Amino acid sequence: MDKVVYKDESFSIMGRCMEIHNNLGPGFLEVVYKDALEYEFKKNGIPFQREKEFEVAYKDTILPHKFYADFVVFDKIILEVKAVDRIHKAFIAQAFNYLAVSRLKLAIIVNFGEQRLSSKRILK
Repeated sequence: MDKVVYKDESFSIMGRCMEIHNNLGPGFLEVVYKDALEYEFKKNGIPFQREKEFEVAYKDTILPHKFYADFVVFDKIILEVKAVDRIHKAFIAQAFNYLAVSRLKLAIIVNFGEQRLSSKRILK
């Protein structure tokens, strides 16, 4: 049987996401769901950083533009928040890039824009 990477932490994150979706439903902008996540993480003692900045190294230099993960949770999981019709391939590619730059192992894309909460785990 395969071991699930960061199983307990992922379960905790997804539980908070489900709580938010059950209360707010679809239809809000991403920022509303991010604000609700921040509230839930604080209330439940889940360590997080919002809009965590990462530098992009290219050859022998650091590029001037940075990337900002929506959240880094438990200091090891990137959480990207979407509020769209579905999780698009471009979001998955973006998550792989974020994992490469951050050197983290797991990204979770969560989409609040559908009638049922959807998510995708991306492993490096």
